[in-house]
Amino acid sequence: MIDHPVLFCLHFLGGSARTWRPLAEQLGPTLRCVAIDLPGFGDEAHQTGGNVAAMADHVAARIQAEAPTGPWLIAGNSMGAKVALALARRHEDGDPGLKGLAGLVLLAGSPPAPEPMAEERRQAMIAWIDADPETRRREAEAFVTANAGAPLDPEDHARTVEDVLRANPQAWKAWLTGGADEDWRGRIGTLSTPALVVSGAEDGDLGPEAQAALTLPHLARHRHEVALGAGHLLPLERPNDLAALIRDFVAAPPEAAETPELPPAFAALMSSDRVNSRLRATLRARMREPDGPFCLSPEARATLTACLDRVLPQDGSGKIDLARRIDARLASGTGDGWRYASLPPDPQAYARALRTLDAAARATHGQPFAALDGADQDTLLDRAASGRLPATPDCIAPELMTCWFEELRGEAVRTWLAHPAALAAIGFTGIGAGGDDAESLPGYRQTGLNARESWEAPILETTGDNR
Repeated sequence: MIDHPVLFCLHFLGGSARTWRPLAEQLGPTLRCVAIDLPGFGDEAHQTGGNVAAMADHVAARIQAEAPTGPWLIAGNSMGAKVALALARRHEDGDPGLKGLAGLVLLAGSPPAPEPMAEERRQAMIAWIDADPETRRREAEAFVTANAGAPLDPEDHARTVEDVLRANPQAWKAWLTGGADEDWRGRIGTLSTPALVVSGAEDGDLGPEAQAALTLPHLARHRHEVALGAGHLLPLERPNDLAALIRDFVAAPPEAAETPELPPAFAALMSSDRVNSRLRATLRARMREPDGPFCLSPEARATLTACLDRVLPQDGSGKIDLARRIDARLASGTGDGWRYASLPPDPQAYARALRTLDAAARATHGQPFAALDGADQDTLLDRAASGRLPATPDCIAPELMTCWFEELRGEAVRTWLAHPAALAAIGFTGIGAGGDDAESLPGYRQTGLNARESWEAPILETTGDNR
């Protein structure tokens, strides 16, 4: 639990510190909101804006000036979320001025990747910000209305329109032509800072599917909530609901994905003198999550994770993170000693094959592979297995996807079975065939069909073995 934190709040394109007033009122005294005008907006409209790094510098200076004495969080809506992600990376890289960051609240956030925005709309927004006053007011009204899932409170609507009108046109255009298109995926990587991600179900560009595909892969510890009926201006549309979500998040930040635990009987066997000490050390090492290096991008890892969830589903909590383990294996350059000669080396083959799946998903469904439902993912994987995916530049040829997918299925099973929790799940007792003493190896004495050793019984009883 985080005690009485400060919540630094960063607004959307055209917003200001005033955007956060309804949420601050709902949060009350338990969280102190410090809303910041980004360069070019609100009371900082005299500035001409800047790129994501410059905006992060501006916010970092404000945070340091505020000098929070305890833990603090950053909330970012749309444009502000991309700046918040950049600050979180600086914090995790050891920036002493950002010490104490305890969480992120990303609302309809601009992702590390370039924003998925139609070019026609981008150009229209660039054009009207410099138009005559009457046109500019009409378009500002339409902009605010279009970005809300339902009409805002009249006072909030009027204040938000005025914020858009007082924005510096140069800062507005700097975001649309620069910041929104900046690619921070490599720099952000995967953050361990806990994050609450909220998306509006009616948000056309940065709704739930976009967040799942473009933002969540960069967050190792996240909770994703969808606000039904809401659009892009979540602090104005859902202040009550957000306040409740943020309070819950502060009280219990999401943990990293649970790792599987061993059944007590299998853990006892693994610790017994029936298991060779070198084997025991290897098995225990296999229980640790690899901490890198990795070679796949977060988006490719998300596609791989979704693919593996269909190839080898794992029920319940405490799943083995197969994608993370395969990614670490690719980065290490190790393997099983062979590959199809028609495929490039494994790291390139995986990157291109995952890009192929993603391209096919976007071509057929308009969304990345990771954002599709299970049935649509299965259809694409069936096509991959039979060489029927459409050919795409810089991807793997359809007929070669069959080879890669065969390799993936084999690697998924090998990676899963290498983990002691998987051995326990299938009731494998072979680890107890011999200890360190070569002259008195315990081995097996019962050799009849379906015969069990007495020491096997506790393990097999916990796995549902029905031999």
